Amino acid sequence: MKGLADKPNYIIEILEGGVTLENVIDGHIAEQALVEKSAFVVGDLGALMQQHVCWQSVVPQLQPYYPVKCNSSPAVIEVLASLDLGFICTNKSEMSLVLEHGVPPENIILSGVCKQLAHIKYAAKNNIQHLVCENEAELSKISRLHSSAKVLLQLTTEAQAAETSMAFGSSLKCCRHLLEAAKELGVQVVGVTFHIPTSCEDLQQAYTHALSDARCVFDMGVDLGFNMNILDIGGGFTGSEFQLKQVESAVKPLLDTYFPPLSGVRVLAQPGTFYVSSAFTLAVSVIGKKLVTCHWDSLAQDENNDDTEFLYYMNEGVYGPFSCKLLGKSITAPSVHKHVLRAEKAVYPSSLWGPSLDQLDKVVERCLLPELSVGDWLLFSNMGVYALEEFTCFCSSPQLPVYYTVSTSDWYEMQEAGVALDSAMKNFSVVHCSV
Repeated sequence: MKGLADKPNYIIEILEGGVTLENVIDGHIAEQALVEKSAFVVGDLGALMQQHVCWQSVVPQLQPYYPVKCNSSPAVIEVLASLDLGFICTNKSEMSLVLEHGVPPENIILSGVCKQLAHIKYAAKNNIQHLVCENEAELSKISRLHSSAKVLLQLTTEAQAAETSMAFGSSLKCCRHLLEAAKELGVQVVGVTFHIPTSCEDLQQAYTHALSDARCVFDMGVDLGFNMNILDIGGGFTGSEFQLKQVESAVKPLLDTYFPPLSGVRVLAQPGTFYVSSAFTLAVSVIGKKLVTCHWDSLAQDENNDDTEFLYYMNEGVYGPFSCKLLGKSITAPSVHKHVLRAEKAVYPSSLWGPSLDQLDKVVERCLLPELSVGDWLLFSNMGVYALEEFTCFCSSPQLPVYYTVSTSDWYEMQEAGVALDSAMKNFSVVHCSV
């Protein structure tokens, strides 16, 4: 176990005697009944361990590097650092965070399309040598500010270009020029990185093109005298074991062809969503309710049939933990807290809104829910990605409490893997929770 930084305590509840995550949520909702009802988050650290075990069993050939921007919760960083993951950072604060958790500089990569000068200087000062680069301007900055940098060229992919109109990365035909420019500037290029998005439907074709292009870049780099030894196949891992096996099926034969083990190339990947998505659940309270008349084509019996819709306003919205909705991400409809479920099983068309009364603050556009009352609770699962930062910095909630839990079985498995969070009692306080 690496040394723990001198930070305030985070309480972890070890669930014993049949206590479940649902029991923990019930308990915190019951506490809220006595005070102002505020949203909160429950994190299951055991889910991180389970995902790590899954990763190692399905794709042991891929060394995981966790993108800190996905979820920078201290507990997440602490656990993943203890499991010896590498980390992808995009700025100075992320680099500082992982360094504080004992991550060695050689296990950190500074990514980002356009890096601030101060961030490159910070990386150089702290001996973080691996940087991602995609253009000549970045190469120039790196050569001036970080003489010992080891650069990974960001290679664009067809799948990535199809997902967004704002392309990033260098095309294959531009890579020769970049490599020659790096040679002139005295910048060491050591590998290639690329990204296949989670939305990609044809993984076989996407990875075939990307890995073939990466092999070409490696060959060009070797011709110019560079020691090309790192391949980063990026993210695009949804969090499901099924999808991970699909990626493995597509990638393994290609790696055996283009980058076999005897080549000495380290193959990295960036499983951010995969590790943290399922580990966090957000509980929000209904603070307002409205019944309106609307037209629902999919539910109507005929073209002119009007129906009613319930509008529910929650104490958190898109200017808080649901901010990914503003980036075009969809939010899965929540489950209703069991104390809300009544004998009547009828469900009604509903939409869920944040508290701002802004037209943009629509969290879930349409779903079917039982009729709710003000004060009822909704539970949003899979909220571990891109949300924990919002829990602490958005104006709608100065800071949402995060309650960390782990089952007894997961706790013992974590201990065996070296995650001894209770050894120093600096970052974490462990309490036992039983019936």
